[in-house]
Amino acid sequence: MVKRKARGWLRPLLLVTAVTSVSGLAADSLSEQDVREFIDQAGQRSTQLSLEGTRAEWVFQNFITHDTQQIAVSASKKSTIEGGNNARQARDYLALPGLSQKTRRDLELIRQGVTVPSPADEALTTELVELGAQLKSIYSTGKYCDESGNCQVLRDMSLRMASSRDPQELLQLWQGWREVSPPMRDIYARQVELANQGAQDLGYEDLGDYWRSRYDMSGEAFAQDMERYWQESKPLYDELQCHVRSRLGEFYGEQVLPDDGTIPAHLLGNMWAQGWSNIEDLVMGGEYQAPFNLTQILEQRDMDARDMVKMAEGFFSSLGFEALPETFWQRSLFTRPKDREVVCHASAWNVDAKDDLRIKMCIQRTGEEVRVVHHELGHNYYQRAYNQQPYYYRGSANPGFHEAVGDAIALSVTPAYLVEIGLLDELPKSSDATDIAQLMSLALDKVAFLPFAYIMDKWRWQVFAGELTPEQYNQAWWDLRRKYQGVSSPVARAEDAFDPGAKYHIPANVSYSRYFLAHLLQFQFHREMCEKAGFKGPLHACSAYGSKEAGEALNKMLSAGKSVPWQDTLEAFTGSRDVDPSAMLEYFAPLKTWLVEQNRGRQCGWQDA
Repeated sequence: MVKRKARGWLRPLLLVTAVTSVSGLAADSLSEQDVREFIDQAGQRSTQLSLEGTRAEWVFQNFITHDTQQIAVSASKKSTIEGGNNARQARDYLALPGLSQKTRRDLELIRQGVTVPSPADEALTTELVELGAQLKSIYSTGKYCDESGNCQVLRDMSLRMASSRDPQELLQLWQGWREVSPPMRDIYARQVELANQGAQDLGYEDLGDYWRSRYDMSGEAFAQDMERYWQESKPLYDELQCHVRSRLGEFYGEQVLPDDGTIPAHLLGNMWAQGWSNIEDLVMGGEYQAPFNLTQILEQRDMDARDMVKMAEGFFSSLGFEALPETFWQRSLFTRPKDREVVCHASAWNVDAKDDLRIKMCIQRTGEEVRVVHHELGHNYYQRAYNQQPYYYRGSANPGFHEAVGDAIALSVTPAYLVEIGLLDELPKSSDATDIAQLMSLALDKVAFLPFAYIMDKWRWQVFAGELTPEQYNQAWWDLRRKYQGVSSPVARAEDAFDPGAKYHIPANVSYSRYFLAHLLQFQFHREMCEKAGFKGPLHACSAYGSKEAGEALNKMLSAGKSVPWQDTLEAFTGSRDVDPSAMLEYFAPLKTWLVEQNRGRQCGWQDA
């Protein structure tokens, strides 16, 4: 499964009689071959435990009961213990002199191979695993019940928020979902305490330093690069925020908006205000029409969830990738069952690390979900591409790569592509107005997302570093959202609120920097694929559909896994060793010009404190 990869522990066979501290190792008695044997044996054992853990997690997420949760906890405990012990052993081996660069990097991959490192104490590890399962269970089974006893799950509430234009109803839904998360706060705080202990045992300052150090650079350098990428992207976002706020003011009345320049979070059509595409009608005001409405096309063609997945598979096939295995269609979950609780959050899985590929999501028949399906299949094709690599190389070059691949493919869902596959009868007439509408539709999803994605981990870095007490969690969350996103809470929040926990990736402990990077990398990948496809024209009009040359280059990048530093993999594919926001800025350049003109005379910007 992409979101959480189990790692394992192998009691060190080579050092049964040796102490495990660096100072006690008999360095002159250990050869590089001894260390390589440890790496290989750790990988073999981890492979087996990963299979057991992934299967247990699949059952739990598809049949949420007390018993399936306990089975998943038991399997996760085994993997967590093994991962922690392997990581600490790798830490000790890294102190040995004379190791080759390849072996040192492999040991670093083992040291950094768990999402949440556990303390050395087995009882504390058990507690850490149980806390994680408890948090996911609270989130996944959460419901909001109003005063009349009418209860709603997140999916239904999200659908209503996407379509409602009643500010009172939107506020009720927004507040209602955030009643689920306060019980998480103290559990989360204890989990942070234990995970920090595990990270410190491995030689890191805290869990945030550990997460940032998984990018083939120091944690400090990674944080600096993230800020630099954001500053390069910020001018485009600022123009978008100003225009969206102005249009919301025109629709709802200025009295609904605060006078500080921010946008109340409940008005943006999304439960977390992370993407704004659901209010496209308000933002464009009917003045500009996109060249196509994919949601309407899906409805007119009566395409169901399976058809939407087939559509995405067909794109990858056109690039030269093999079709998905038959077991994918037999074992995946495409729609929400009516008879049981499941985790509906979309995810992609390779259960046996070979060809048992699956997705799990509750697909809705919308254009937005077409992008999500492409995104999840991108994970699956990436998983299959690197499945011949050794265990510790089975992963993306960096976590952002895994998230970017399917989204890069989805950028090729253009009018020309829809004509090619028969979903449009003819190519719509293109004009400046239709181009602006098409770009705005995507910018409300992609550009609006960037600051939210950035502050998700920026908040956690503060938490992990001990800069915030649990009583300060919520205020700090909204301080960051205001500063970077220009979005504010629609109402005053109680001190015991835990609004970060209302977003899946916080209780699930999924680092979010990958999504920020992916929203830049996908345009970089798209630009490269279009060049290889020989496309001439504006970047937003390009579809790489059917280009075997683009597919061959993409597959080469995917097959490398994380066998070399991500900068090497990126350079081999794009010629650049750094994430480059210029591709995104090039894609949206016509929209940026239009937004600047629209915002002329408006009071843009917001108070960030």
